[in-house]
Amino acid sequence: MNDPLTIHLDGETLTPAEIMMVARFHATVQVSQDAWPKIHAARAVVDRILDENETVYGINTGFGALVHERISQDDLALLQLNLIRSHATAIGPAMSVEAVRCMMVIRLNSLCKGHSGIHPDCINQLVTYLNIGIHPFVPRIGSLGASGDLAPLSHLALTLIGEGEVLLNGERLPTNDVLEQHEILPVSLTAKDGLSLINGTSQMCSFAILAHQALGELLVLADVILATSMEARKCSLTPANPLVHNARPHPGQRTIAQRLNTLLANSPIMASHTDCDKVQDPYSFRCAPQVHGAVWEAYRRLDEMIRIEINSATDNPLIFPNPSQPGSHEVLSQGNFHGEIVAMVCDSMTLGLFELGSISERRMDQMLDPARSDLPAFLTHNSGLESGLMIVQYVAGASLSELHGRAGPRTAFSTSTSAGQEDHVSMGATSAWNLLESTQHLAEILACEALISCEALEHEELNPAPHVHGFKGLVRTIVEPLRGDRSTSNDLIELSSQLQDGGWLARLEAEHGLLSRGEDFF
Repeated sequence: MNDPLTIHLDGETLTPAEIMMVARFHATVQVSQDAWPKIHAARAVVDRILDENETVYGINTGFGALVHERISQDDLALLQLNLIRSHATAIGPAMSVEAVRCMMVIRLNSLCKGHSGIHPDCINQLVTYLNIGIHPFVPRIGSLGASGDLAPLSHLALTLIGEGEVLLNGERLPTNDVLEQHEILPVSLTAKDGLSLINGTSQMCSFAILAHQALGELLVLADVILATSMEARKCSLTPANPLVHNARPHPGQRTIAQRLNTLLANSPIMASHTDCDKVQDPYSFRCAPQVHGAVWEAYRRLDEMIRIEINSATDNPLIFPNPSQPGSHEVLSQGNFHGEIVAMVCDSMTLGLFELGSISERRMDQMLDPARSDLPAFLTHNSGLESGLMIVQYVAGASLSELHGRAGPRTAFSTSTSAGQEDHVSMGATSAWNLLESTQHLAEILACEALISCEALEHEELNPAPHVHGFKGLVRTIVEPLRGDRSTSNDLIELSSQLQDGGWLARLEAEHGLLSRGEDFF
């Protein structure tokens, strides 16, 4: 029986959840026995090319614009060493340990697919680093998202050969000192090893994975907060009627409608105004299934893309062993390193987060304006003398402005590099990082809406629906009801953190029932 705390890598079946087990909880990694024959077969092709003195890009030629430079057999190891040293030029703040571990396991899984031709020693060194907890120090900025994440991955590769710096127990230390401490020998690079280590989409995937994991719960909690606001504003549930969404059967809006019907079932508040004379609610409530649903579909696409990308071979050239007919046709130069798919999907998701933040801020405005809400102005107890939650909406607007600045596509910018050889790039790492940062701003905006909607419910005598009542109770473990004006800064910061960290959603679903994730998802 396999140890549930050991993640087996075969290049085919890795999941986002398993990556997070390694990145966040330091689960052990092990190369699957099924992967080793593929790894050895691809390496045998490299060895044959060297033995027969063939000229093949990435094995015994220069790189990029220097592709036509033939390298002698005696210099092949130095070629790989120089590649890593020259490309380890990233700048900016260091990647977090969690992000680095994501990047390491994604790169390792790609190499286990058996199309890279890398020497097994490099694979074993990556496994050792992950399992011991040796983490390369990697500055974040430097990837253009084509030819892979060259600069950041070069900092990773540099540590495998005993150079550069690593993070160990929070300290930044020379790699060689740490290897000596653990009695680990640096890897000696052979033909193609360096290129296989640095030519891939692993950094951009690591940022995308971290965003994906945060959004898996945050987007569902956005609907819980929406339901809380609907209760506070005494909105109608009619726009979530299944008949409406079967007439326009986009899967995302159908999923959100299902969630709202579950969230607001058996609500005394809803029941109390079923026969009121209000005809229609504002768009920020009435059209929420259509808006939230479009964002959920963007998330479905993000999930689909990530699951394919983390189990893909993304370096160049790729090797497709054909032992019965060996030859140069076994090595194919191509463009799997290009991160366009990652970049475009992440850009789309970021735009979706802005839309979600935008409609959330509009709901806050509806709840704080007494002319539209039938609630005290800004939920004060003494209007005029007190400002209540007036400035919470301002804070949400400021975070929304930050999110608006990130909504423009990073993919739309390309630059020609390497003397025109690499003349179109994706900016995939920038797009994925932008998405990850955007999740923070969305959580801040949703925290503001949650604080306002829960406070609005304090002015309601009836209890809300069970899910909403449970969510309000969780918010109240952090935020006390207003008794008068006070700072809510720490409340919002901690509430935002809770919305991102997870746990609340699992508790709500365990106590009050599961919420739809849509058909054929997860």
